[in-house]
Amino acid sequence: MIGALRRTLHPAWYQGRGKQAPYFEGWYVKLIDPGERHRLAVIPGIFKGRASDESHAFIQLLDGTSGEATYHRYAVEAFQPAAEGFDLRLGGSRFSVERVVLDIESLGRSVTGCVAFEGVSPWPVTLASPGVMGWFAWVPFLQTYHGVLSLDHALQGALTIDGKEVDFSGGRGYIEKDWGHSFPDAWIWMQTNHFDQPGTSLTASIATIPWLGTSFRGVIIGLWHRDHLYRFTTYTGAQIQELSWDGERVRAVIADRRRRLEIVACGGEAGVLRGPTGSSMAGRVPESLQASVTLRLVTLGGGSSVIFEGVGRNAGLEVVGDTARLLD
Repeated sequence: MIGALRRTLHPAWYQGRGKQAPYFEGWYVKLIDPGERHRLAVIPGIFKGRASDESHAFIQLLDGTSGEATYHRYAVEAFQPAAEGFDLRLGGSRFSVERVVLDIESLGRSVTGCVAFEGVSPWPVTLASPGVMGWFAWVPFLQTYHGVLSLDHALQGALTIDGKEVDFSGGRGYIEKDWGHSFPDAWIWMQTNHFDQPGTSLTASIATIPWLGTSFRGVIIGLWHRDHLYRFTTYTGAQIQELSWDGERVRAVIADRRRRLEIVACGGEAGVLRGPTGSSMAGRVPESLQASVTLRLVTLGGGSSVIFEGVGRNAGLEVVGDTARLLD
């Protein structure tokens, strides 16, 4: 019991100890070089299936420039998380909140090297609101849980990708994670920390959430700007005023009592990642790292004013599942 409480208060840690199948957990590490020509998402994780041959560890790679996605499978025994902290060894690779060390040689892909993270900015954790999930993090029966390990940080180091060295020094990175027994039936997710004003980052997720025999549309949005986190979430009372998807563009307007956030996201070429379905890692998750996100954050009430407006580049964008239900 004490161990479970401590893990809830440290969402970056491995959460799967003692969890029964089906169960998945994965970390999402985004790397963008300073010239913004190389976009890479690296996703280490584990899937526990009801059948022993379904259980395995993995590293997914998404080349956001070419759209190529590869799924590198490992034995469960190769997945070695630290008892405390985020420090994961998987095959010859290692992942932590301080750096990523990659040693991947399979499926015709070769990615080796080390990139360090400087000035990480995690979503704040308190007893009442342990991370991005808020008080929902304490609910034991949710389908999926979410964590944001760093909204924005600098990169230092290089990777050799298929024989070509790519220097990420001076670039920007982002880290999040998910865990649970399956992904939602439908969701919209976007993330970018490449605005003209450095140090600004958006992470946004809208999804259908099963809840006690019914479901609701959950919202988790954080805008990190000038060292302040503007939160628009279900647990803080934020409401969706508008949400649309025409196959190319997402438009969302989210507001609480004090502020309104207007979002327009346009996708680019996508690669297809795998996601957990409850029985296997067979779900298809198209993700672009070439999207753009236009933001406008304004205050409400008398004397309303614009807090921030800008366009985010190199954005991750996913629109997945029964979107008609999500948009309704």
